[in-house]
Amino acid sequence: MNEEARETSLAGRGQTAQIQLGSEHLRGRPIGEILIATCGISISKIDEALSVQEEKGGRLGEILLSMKAVEEEDIYRALSIQLDLPLLDSIPIDEAEPDLINKVPINFAKQYRMLPLRRDELGQVETVVADPLEVAALDDLNMLLAAPPAPFLAPPQKIIDAINAVYDRASNETQRLVEDLETTEDLDELAHELEEPQDLLDVSTEEAPIIRLVNSLLFRSVKERASDIHIEPQERELIVRFRIDGVLQEVIKPPKRFQASIISRVKIMANMNIAEKRLPQDGRIRIKIAGKDVDIRVSTIPTSYGERVVMRLLDRSAVLMELTDIGFSQAQFKTMASLIQRPHGILLVTGPTGSGKTTTLYACLSRINSPDKNILTVEDPVEYQLAGIGQMQVNSKIQLTFASGLRHFLRQDPDIIMVGEIRDLETAEIAIQASLTGHLVLSTIHTNDAASAVTRLVDMGVEPFLVASSLIGIMAQRLLRLVCTNCKEPHTPTEAEIAELGLTNNWAEEARNHTIYRAVGCQKCSETGYRGRTGIYELMNVDDDIRSHVLKNMDANGIKREAVARGMLTLKEHGAQKVLDGLTTVEEVLRTTRDTIV
Repeated sequence: MNEEARETSLAGRGQTAQIQLGSEHLRGRPIGEILIATCGISISKIDEALSVQEEKGGRLGEILLSMKAVEEEDIYRALSIQLDLPLLDSIPIDEAEPDLINKVPINFAKQYRMLPLRRDELGQVETVVADPLEVAALDDLNMLLAAPPAPFLAPPQKIIDAINAVYDRASNETQRLVEDLETTEDLDELAHELEEPQDLLDVSTEEAPIIRLVNSLLFRSVKERASDIHIEPQERELIVRFRIDGVLQEVIKPPKRFQASIISRVKIMANMNIAEKRLPQDGRIRIKIAGKDVDIRVSTIPTSYGERVVMRLLDRSAVLMELTDIGFSQAQFKTMASLIQRPHGILLVTGPTGSGKTTTLYACLSRINSPDKNILTVEDPVEYQLAGIGQMQVNSKIQLTFASGLRHFLRQDPDIIMVGEIRDLETAEIAIQASLTGHLVLSTIHTNDAASAVTRLVDMGVEPFLVASSLIGIMAQRLLRLVCTNCKEPHTPTEAEIAELGLTNNWAEEARNHTIYRAVGCQKCSETGYRGRTGIYELMNVDDDIRSHVLKNMDANGIKREAVARGMLTLKEHGAQKVLDGLTTVEEVLRTTRDTIV
């Protein structure tokens, strides 16, 4: 099938294929020569990459990528010209023919990053591939499909995403699986089936309904970005809810009579004692879902109507957030970037559970991590793996606590220490001593706003002079849901909304002149009106004036008033700025900041 026919076959069905017009003279030429002509890479860079290739082997394009001399799209554009193959802007997953997909195992598709879409008029199968030089895999695909593949080019990640979407059966089958349960016999035996697939998307349709239902819930939770799964027994029903963007949403109600089997299945996966139903238990599931390595913490407690299960999901393959991407204002970013470069002192991040404190600390560590610094962390649990950083997890069973871990850290010659949480006087005192002896200490503490962290430490029993001399900064934070860009509606703020936000005169005047948005709800955001989250922050730089107030044992309100007078944005003010920027709504700001001191 020639290039023109292939371009027409896709373009005729609403798909754009990039053809490198005017580049015919480059077809079949070496990839380096094509890159020089198409993206302006220097000959010296090509020569350097060729030297590496001669010494270590490998493909020239991959070497240039590792050298950051070119972008991935440059490589694929050049490959498209060299091999006379169309390069796709996007993959038309709706065009994928089910009978073709059923013939190709998902593991094969992911391993070789190729996805068959449909048969063309010549009997060939239009197939998206990342590596058209993988001849053996194309031959295997030919045998699987009993038809020759007609390759189209696309970058690997686009293909993996398309494979996950096309092979996604679980999210659409959840309700059908619940109906299957009504007719299935011997469910306890099925729920105790121990064999697990390598990837939950590989589950065959012959798997026991209980297993398929649990796997389906896990897959759907990852797809919908849920942070927690709640399985809640009621008197006459069983309710499953997901926490998405910080808010619980009901998903399904499996029949009550299958409650024991579903919970047993989860407990088996988490290596918990299925016979013990009277005591709370904790467990962990490590599993792959749609190619993502997911760590799931499982907690069960006995209730009046049976065991209640909560699963906390952590995507271990998730990319760490950068300090520039978590929602700081320009002034806040500048202050925080300065604080984390200090040689010693304590920087505290405060807020309730689930407010993103750990993500912020990881972003800080990621920014200051370098070969000349020794960084150690003690966490409960270790949520992200950071290259070049020593990370230790607390274990209460062997008396490895935050305090004992921190004490031993001081013998490891650290420059920077992160303590997951300051929970007691012992941990607080060791953290303060570490900061006073030349270490930068990052930690979290549970208070509603920045100023309250000072009084919390004093209430724990720490002397005010120690608090004043060790603290360099305190930041309170919350996570706000972002209004869905697909369905948001323009909205002029009312005087009541301006009053509710508690804005000062200047802020109020600015708000009246802005068009803000309100949440509506659509299919894309599961009818919530919100999709995604960002942070709002209250960053207090502990300078000499603030220290003097701490030494005088001033209350939290007084300290906060002084910090605001010195230019600190409160949580509500930062939230109001996000409203004026069109990122969220008045209702969302009020929902997340009602517990803070005004």
